[in-house]
Formats: sequence, structure tokens, C-alpha cells
Amino acid sequence: MSQCVQSVQEFIQDSFVPMVAVLCSEDAEKVTRKNNLNFSELLRPFCRLTSEGHMRDPNNQVQVVKNLRISVNNVVTRPSVPTAGVHSPAQRRLLSEVVSACQPAEGGVAIVITAGDYDLNISDRSVKASVPWYSDWRDTLTELSTSKHYTATTPWFEAYRESFLQSMPASDHEFLNHYLACLLVVSSSEAVPVEQFLKLSQEQHRIQHNGEYTNPKWFIPNTLKYYVLLHDMSQGEEQRADSVYEDMKQRYGSQGCYLLKINSRTAAAGGTDEQIPDPWSQYLNKSSLQSQDQSEEPAPTPVVVNNTAVENNVGGAPEMDGHGSAENDGVSVNSLDNTHPLQLETAIDMPGSLDSLRAIAAETNTTTVYTGVAAGTSHGACLTLNDHNRLRLFIQEFTFRGLLPHIEKNIRQLNDQLVSRKGLSRSLFSVTKKLFGGGKVPEKSIAELKNTSGLLYHPESPELQIRKMADLCFLVQHYELAYSCYHTAKKDFLSDQAMLYAAGALEMAAVSAFLQGGAPRPYPAHYMDTAIQTYRDVCKNKVLAERCALFSAEVLKSQAKYSDAATLLIKMTSEDSDLCSALLLEQAAHCFINMRNPMVRKFAFHMILAGHRFSKAGQKRHALRCYCQAMQVYKGKGWSLAEDHINFTIGRQSFTLCQPENAVSAFRHILTNDSQQTSTQQGAFLREYLYVYRNVPGVCEVALPQLPLPCINSSATRVYFGHERRLAEGEKQAATHVSLDQEFDRDLAAVWQDLEEQVVAAANRGVVPSTFYSTQCCLNSQTDNLHFPLAVVEEPITVEVAFRNPLKVPLVLSDLSLLWKFTLKDFSRPQPQDVMVGDAVTISNEKEAIAPMTVQKDDIITTEVIPEFYMSPEETRVARLKLHPRQTGQLNILGLVYNLASTPSTGDSTINSNSFSQNQGPSATTGTSVRGRQDLEIQGPRLNQTKEDKTSVSHGPDRRLDPTITPPMPLLEVFFLQFPTALLCGEIRKAYVEFCNVSHVPLCGLRVASTHPDFFTFGSSSLATPLTPLSPTSFENCSAYKTLATPPGATPGSVTAVTLVSAADFGSGGGVFGTGSKRVAEIPLGEGTLTPGESTQLPLWLRGPDQEGVHEINFLFYYESAEKGGKISHRVLRHTVFICASRSLSVRATTCRSNTLPEEEREEGRNGSMLVFVDVENINTTANSPPERGASCASEQHDANPMKLPQSH
Repeated sequence: MSQCVQSVQEFIQDSFVPMVAVLCSEDAEKVTRKNNLNFSELLRPFCRLTSEGHMRDPNNQVQVVKNLRISVNNVVTRPSVPTAGVHSPAQRRLLSEVVSACQPAEGGVAIVITAGDYDLNISDRSVKASVPWYSDWRDTLTELSTSKHYTATTPWFEAYRESFLQSMPASDHEFLNHYLACLLVVSSSEAVPVEQFLKLSQEQHRIQHNGEYTNPKWFIPNTLKYYVLLHDMSQGEEQRADSVYEDMKQRYGSQGCYLLKINSRTAAAGGTDEQIPDPWSQYLNKSSLQSQDQSEEPAPTPVVVNNTAVENNVGGAPEMDGHGSAENDGVSVNSLDNTHPLQLETAIDMPGSLDSLRAIAAETNTTTVYTGVAAGTSHGACLTLNDHNRLRLFIQEFTFRGLLPHIEKNIRQLNDQLVSRKGLSRSLFSVTKKLFGGGKVPEKSIAELKNTSGLLYHPESPELQIRKMADLCFLVQHYELAYSCYHTAKKDFLSDQAMLYAAGALEMAAVSAFLQGGAPRPYPAHYMDTAIQTYRDVCKNKVLAERCALFSAEVLKSQAKYSDAATLLIKMTSEDSDLCSALLLEQAAHCFINMRNPMVRKFAFHMILAGHRFSKAGQKRHALRCYCQAMQVYKGKGWSLAEDHINFTIGRQSFTLCQPENAVSAFRHILTNDSQQTSTQQGAFLREYLYVYRNVPGVCEVALPQLPLPCINSSATRVYFGHERRLAEGEKQAATHVSLDQEFDRDLAAVWQDLEEQVVAAANRGVVPSTFYSTQCCLNSQTDNLHFPLAVVEEPITVEVAFRNPLKVPLVLSDLSLLWKFTLKDFSRPQPQDVMVGDAVTISNEKEAIAPMTVQKDDIITTEVIPEFYMSPEETRVARLKLHPRQTGQLNILGLVYNLASTPSTGDSTINSNSFSQNQGPSATTGTSVRGRQDLEIQGPRLNQTKEDKTSVSHGPDRRLDPTITPPMPLLEVFFLQFPTALLCGEIRKAYVEFCNVSHVPLCGLRVASTHPDFFTFGSSSLATPLTPLSPTSFENCSAYKTLATPPGATPGSVTAVTLVSAADFGSGGGVFGTGSKRVAEIPLGEGTLTPGESTQLPLWLRGPDQEGVHEINFLFYYESAEKGGKISHRVLRHTVFICASRSLSVRATTCRSNTLPEEEREEGRNGSMLVFVDVENINTTANSPPERGASCASEQHDANPMKLPQSH
């Protein structure tokens, strides 16, 4: 249970105080009205005595009265209205407004309760600090207590309790709230003040004894009348007032009258004097609500005494919740909350849920806010500090000289009467008991007792005299004598089965026993339980039962009996009053976390129940607070359905209270969490989330909101710089290079980096520059992203984003594009070092992204838009979005912008997820949509280099989304023609390679590096065929030896004339077979450069690998810009081929000198004949191996005679 500002003893003492009535003359009212107060209001801040009082009990023992407070009220006469045991609608409205007006203060110190493993933030900041979307809520705590257990305050409960007790009507079964005295106030300006006192005295006597009015009720017949002469210091003659006062002392005695002087300061001089405190405001705010309650209660109009309205009403309209709720407990219940506290909306309720939100929005926009008139009025403008002291002294003199002696005298009189009657009654009772065999009164259960709550005693009956004496003793803090009287009265009432009177005596006997200081008597909790049960079940008076429960719970809490207090509070909840039940459930929840072993889950559960009842009572802010506090317990414990319910309710309550950020955040958590809800329920959550976004004004007007769906895996974002690879045209095969369709291979990336280092070293005289960074055309989470990547103007940048739909319903994203920020920089001119970063011109497309139909900044960066992107339920899908930079500078890709739409559940449909056509699924226009954004926030790799990095968790930058746009660079495209996919081991074949410059900048320094430099060599560009052979048959003639071709019509085995292959046909040193040490080769160009739009072809001689199998061969083409001094020094183009090498022939040759005579050689024109013995073995294992038909020789010095292989081969 929450901690109260007052102690339990102080709370109970202030709940039952001596009541004093006030009757004022018309002139006296005018004097007090100068301060915007009536007389009772004027005295209210000074009604607590600061000094001790003394009186003697019937045993002549001195009784000390400490910290006594009296209640002074104007007399309001009205015919009595029978009480039904429940609050009237006006009283319900009063209590509801009191609770609404008391809200947690903003900016106060946060309070943390350590309960088990939980640190619960129970404070005004809990709405902000406990919501699920606020992960670091502990950072908001400004003060932590070193104590293991300590409690929080709930001032709204204390305000309700105080108003509840003050609004209780006077009852006939008890006298605690009956008037003990009456102040008769007359102004000194009256012509004959004594006559006016006489009229007021007669008026008081008529009201009390005429029988016409039963309200107000009076404690005893001889009510104390205290005569007050009110003197206005600013107008009246002080000497005349003193003389009138002397006459009054002669007439009424010095202890029965008083001269009160006020208004020492004129209202005109109020602005020039010192500032006087205003102690009346805190009391008048409460009294204005009570007066509104009295004025609206359906009863006859109050009686006017001496033509002066004496009801306690300072005017003003009722105060209402500033956030638009004027609903009353038990009067108006929102249909939105008329459900089970843990029940979510079903499919049937889904269409109505949006209607209810629309009704809430309309109600929020049209609610009128009322404020009390008294709140902005100054009080006591004519009073000085001396006047304040006079008022305080007047209360003290009245109490010590008039009220306490009057109470002491009546206690003695009642005691004497009871003692005399008690002796007589005892003797008669003892004789009766002996004659008729009577004994102890048998105890009966509450169910067996008759309902005699309507039994009425005579005012002078002994039973009521005992009760009066007990109440008088209780009011002056004589709790021991009060307990004795209550205990005696309880027995008499139970004997008569007057259950209402008996319950009242039991209640006060228990309270008196508790308040006895230092008494060994324990607190009789069973008295309170019996009284509560009697009030509720027998007397059907739930108001008195509630009062009894409030007292008992406070007492149990003070004795650390939190379990019993929680049980009692929960038992008192009912369907009659949602506001009362909500407050009691909240207090029960606080009891659970203040136990020795805190029951945190019970705390959270009862806070949910309290929030539900608060919502039904129209207390939306308190309902939101309860749900947010409970979320601290349910959050992250795996209770997803409970979390969904709480977040859904928080979202609705926040929407009702015009807190769109909290509402959106709560709905966002439902959608991003791995929900176990059905698809229908998830669809309803999504629609309400989108509805909140669209109907709360100002959400999308200034900046785009953050959308929770779909989920984005930011670390999986890939960025590709450059054009996509051109597809093959005819027999042309484009270089593979890099694409987003390729998976990243760390080992292969190291191979490409090694090749690039080699070719860069070859281009820079064998030295790799210190500023060298490996070219990375595609960046991902595994690449080195510590440096700003370099992109080229007019070349696209493709961003691949991975989306995941966590819901079981489809999502439609429309007008999907990238958000960016761009800083213009001119790299053609040197940048001065003294130019600050903030001086550069920064351009963004965030404003244009709010309205996609506006003119975009295409002259800076062209942003491509995906019209529609459909995601099936629980689907993971990637989207590739492009940017085309048009100017140089620094680009920062911020995130994504799109329209999120919900689709109606119309059944399954086959969707093509690889296309963006509009016929792929439900369109975004068929459901509610909202435009928003999601930021791409990528966390860099963890630093682990230094000692500080290893001992702390720190991450480096990841700049893959921050490319630098550089000036234009050449762009090379390479095509391969007639490039084989299979070769025989050692086979030499001819292909063609075509180089194209597709940019507007000339390129030069074309080089190539390969992992297999002995696989290829370039032929001479001068001997290249003018036209690339395109026919399939021409591919067969691309062998290295032209003598292999047999002309048409030749006989099998015949060979044409031998024609040698020229050495120039193999190029001029651009690469030689077998030179494995030279892995970089220069590619010959016509004039050393390749102009824009120009292309050239070169023959490419290929030699099959010596080992059979599939070989991966990598080519890295290197080239530079003819315009030096750019941001990028060079560019590369990658190409990978796979060659399947097969075994063919095994040739072993031996030679020896010929035996031919020299004369024969000279005759035949030969010189140095030799014999060549060739062993040829066909080792090809395939069935379609080529037949060996003959052999020839290619040599500059020797010719071979025609030979034929044996037929067996």
C-alpha cells in the first residue's frame, strides 16, 4: 500500500474532528467578502491548533489534547434525503473530479522500489520510463534510495479519501459529524449588534429544535453559542467596537464572546505593500468541488438565513480533466472499455474498434475545458500578517475557552447520567436473569441476525447517551474512555439487534483501541471485519463499509500486515463504483510489493485490474499510469499475450489523451515483437496503428515518423557502385566483374586484392603507393568499411536492403525510395584547409519525401522509386534501390521512405515476389496507409586493437552508406568472343577479346593480371581480323597451327602445303606461354589510349592447362584515366572463367642423324637430315576422342616428309 503524507494516527484524528457551525449577519458577510471569502472560509487555514489543550475527564484526570483541528462550516439547511447507502450521482461526480484534478507532478523526483529482482519506477515519470519502447528507462531515475524497501505516495488516493470522508452525510447512528457549537457573527457596524445576536441565536434555535429540518444535525440539545463581533479596521470606529464588546462580555461572559478585528489593509494599497501569502487556495479548490456537488444534487434549494445565502459555495464551474474527459464514475462509461480486463478484441469487434477510436478522436477534439473561478482569484487582499495572527488567536481562544470546556462539561453530565442509570439497569437485569435463567447473550452470526438497521432510539435513550459520550471522548483524544464506552454500547446494540448502531460501535471501538498510546491492548481486527460485513451485507450501506475498510487497511498497513490489508481491499471491490474499485486495487497492488517477500507479479496483475477500472471510470490518465507501471514487470518475461494486451491498451489510452508519440510507440512494440497473436488480431493491431498515425494531427507534417514495419536487417545492407553487368550479345561474353547476385567469399576477395596489388606495383615501377586501398565495388558486413568508399558521378549506386515481415498478414509498401543527405564539393579545385565542414552546402530530400508528388532534386541526385513492394506473411525479401549522383560531393544515405499499408484479409493469393508490378497482390490503395521512414543505422565492427578497446565495448565506424562522389572516370567493358569452356590439356586455341570505353573520359595504361599467366597471351592488334568471326564453323579454324585444316575434297590422310604461324601473330611480348613469373601483362592499344566510345579487338591465344579438371582462372583488368589528378587513381574490372581441361595425346619423340649419304642430300637439296621417332598415345578416356590422322612439322630449318600413322592406331 502506498505511503501517505500523514501518519495513520493523524489521518484518523483528522477524519473525526469537532464540528462548528457558523451563522453570519448580512453586514458581517460584506466585511468578509472584501477578501473574496465568507467567514467559514476565512477561518479554514487557521483551524489547526499549534499548542496543546487540557481538560479533565470524569475521574478528574488531566487529558492533554494535541494537534487538534476543528471544522468550521456555514449552516446549510435542507430537508433530509433518505440515504440509500450509496453515493449519489453528484457525489460520484465530485469524487471523480477530485481524482482527475490530482495527477502526478511533472518533473518530480523519480521513486524506485526494489522488489526482488525488479527495480520498479513508481513515480510521475513511470509513463515515460516504463513503456516498452524506452529501453534505457533506468537512466531517467534521478534519485535512488539505499534502503531495500520503501514506498511511493499516491496523492490522488489521499485526495479521494479526504473528499470521501468529508462528503459523507450525517447519520443518526453516530454523532461524530454532528455540530457541537455555533459561531454567531455580527458586524460592529450594525446599529444594534446585540439585537442582531439575538436574531441569529433564535434562528439557530429554530433550525435545531423546530423539527422542520433534519440537516444539519446537532450533537446535543444545548449547543454552544459563541458570539463573535467582527470589526472592519478600514471603516469602522474601533472605540465603538470596544464598547460593544465590553457590553457583550457583561451579557455573555468573557468566555462566550470575542472581538475579531480584520481588514487592516485597504484593497487599494494592496499592490504597494509587502506580498502576503495566500493560505486559502488549497482549501478553496477542495471546497469549490464540494459546493458544486451540493449545488447539483437534486434537492430543494437551501434556506436563506436573514436574507443571506449561507451555503458554503464560492462559485465557479466544476473543474474537469484538462485532457478532455468529463466522464463520471457510474454515470458515463465508455463502451470501448466495457470488456474483460484481459480480453483482446476478437474478429467480430475489429471493425468497431476503429469506430471507437474515431469516436474518441472526435470527443477529444470537441471537449470543453472548464476551470474553477476561484482558482484565479486572489484571497485575503485586505488582510495583513497581523490579521492572520488575530484569526489564529481567535480559533485558539474559542477552542480553549469555549469548545473544550463545553465538551468537558457534557462528558461529565453524560457520565453522571449513565452511572445513575447503569446502577438501576444492572439491578433490574440481574433480577430478571435469576428469574428467567438468562445468561450471556448468545453470539449469532451475521446471517442469523435480523436486519434491524431501521430501528430508531429515542435521543435520550441510555444507548445513545453512551454513544454520545464515547464520541465526545474520541473527539478530544480520550481514547481509553472512548473504547470503554464503545465496547459497552456495542453490547447493548447487539442485544437489541440494532445492527447499524452495533456496526458503528464496533468500528469506533477498533479505532479507539488502535489509537491508545502505549496500551497493551492489541488491535481488534475482527471488530473491523464484523463491522464491514454488517454494513455491507445486513445494513446494505456500502459507503459506511468503504469508510470502515479504509481505516482498517491503514491500520493493518501501519502494523506491516500487508497481506491482510491487500485481502481486505480486494474484498471491497465491486461493480457499483469503478473509481473506488480502481483505487482500492491500486492500493492492494502497493501492498504486495511492500511485503517482506515482495509479490511483484501480483502487484502487476492488480495494477492491470486497477487500470481497467480506472478506464471504465473515465480516469484515462490514471489508467495509463497503471498499465505503464505494470509493464515493467511483464516486459521481456516471455508473456507475449499479456504484453500485447498492455501495449494495446497503452496505445489507446495515449491516443485518447492526445499523446501520439506514446500511442505510436506502444502500437509499434506490438507489431515488431514476435507476436503469438492470430493473423486476424495482428491485422487489427496494424489497422489501428495506421489509423492513429493518420488521425493524430501534426504527426507527419514536420518530419516523417519512424515506422516499425517491415523489420530491416541493417547489418545485411549491401551497397554496389557502378552499372550492372551488361548481358551477353550473340557470341559475345561480357566480363563477369562483381554483382549483387554473387555471394561474398573472403578467400576470393584476398586473391583479387593480391592481384590488384601486383598490377598497381607494375604500373608504379614496382612500388605499391602508401595511399593504396583495394577497390571494393560491393560493400557488405564482411568488407572493410572503415574508409569512405569512392563512387563516380553519373554512375548509379545500388543499395540492397533486407526486409522481413514479422506478421502473419501481408504488407504493401508503395513509393519506396532512399533518403539521403548530400554535401556539394568541387574536387577539380584544391579544397582550402580552413573551410569548416559546417560552411558547405548540405542538401537533403527529406522534405520532398514527405510528399512524393512534389518536385524532386534530380539535378543533384536522381532517386529511383519502387511503385509497389509486396511482402507475404512472414516473408524475408530484399529490395534494391538506386541513386544516380549528378554532382560531386559527400553523400550520406540516411534510410528509407515509403507508404505502409494494410491489406484486407481476403484469402490466399499467388504473388510473384520477384517483380514490382501492380498486379502482384492487393494494392496499397485498398487499405489504410501512412507515409513514414526507417533509418539505416549500421553498427561498425568492435574495436580490439588497443588495451582500452579490449577492456571496453567500442565499435568503429561503418561507412558503407557514406560514399564520396568523385569526378568522372573512364569505364571499361570487356567482351570475349569464341572463348572456349573446355580445352584439351596443352591445346592451343585462339579467341578474341574486345575492349570498349563506355564513358566520356579517355583511358590508358590498360593492363591485365591473372592467377594463371601461362594460360593466355595476346596477339598483335595489327594482325587481328577486321571482323570478328561469328559463325560456329569458324570456331573450328581457330587452332594455333593452320596446317591442321584440310581443304574440301582432299583425300583422307592428305595434308596441304605447310604454312607456318608467324611469331608476330602471337603479339609483341604481351604474354608468352610458360612465363609463369610474369603475372602482369600490358595490353597493346593503338595509340596508347582508348577514347570515349572507342572499342578495339585483340586476338587471345589460350593454352589448355597441363592438368585435367576444372580450373578457375581470374583476370583483373587495370586501367587509368588519361586525365590525371583525380580522386580515384585507377579502376579495375574482374573476370572469372572456368575451363574444363581433358587429357588428349601423349607424345614422346626421339631423334637421330640420318644415314643418307651427303651426295644424296646435296642432290636433293637437303642438309643435315634427321630421323624423328614419335610415340603417340591416345590417353583421352572419352568415347568421342578425336582420331589421329597425321603429323606435320613446323620449323624454320627442317621440313618433314609426309607421314601416315599406322592403321592400328
